[in-house]
Amino acid sequence: MRFKNDDISSLSHTKWDCQYHIVFTPKYRRKAIYHKLRRDIGRYLRRLCDYKGVEIVEANACADHIHMLVKIPPKISISSFMGYLKGKSSLMIFEEHANLKYNYGQRTFWAEGYFVSTVGLNKTTIKKYIQNQELEDQIKDKRSLKEYKDPFTGK
Repeated sequence: MRFKNDDISSLSHTKWDCQYHIVFTPKYRRKAIYHKLRRDIGRYLRRLCDYKGVEIVEANACADHIHMLVKIPPKISISSFMGYLKGKSSLMIFEEHANLKYNYGQRTFWAEGYFVSTVGLNKTTIKKYIQNQELEDQIKDKRSLKEYKDPFTGK
């Protein structure tokens, strides 16, 4: 299976392309993300993503929610990343915009929860990759060893 080099990232022993579409909202869906606060939130989110090695592919701050398309390394779970992102960005927002603490109380800027959807290869491409993987491994190893019994189906 061939990938475009632009889409693939790597760790020491791993090639990966883990992209997620994330949507999260301020508490009570208040229309707080506009003008100066919008620019500051964008700056905070970019800084926090850089700290974790997460690439922002695309992002948009709407009046009452944030859309982000991000590439998260497989060593970081999406739930731990979102906890980090929302928690730290809340602290940064309240640190620079002290007047918001009277509107939001208890320093919780973001609403609980978020929406996440994986973005990646389609099902037929993955199925084809899995089917051809054994053949590719044999070619790479220059061996013709073939199991006559499939270990998963027993046929």
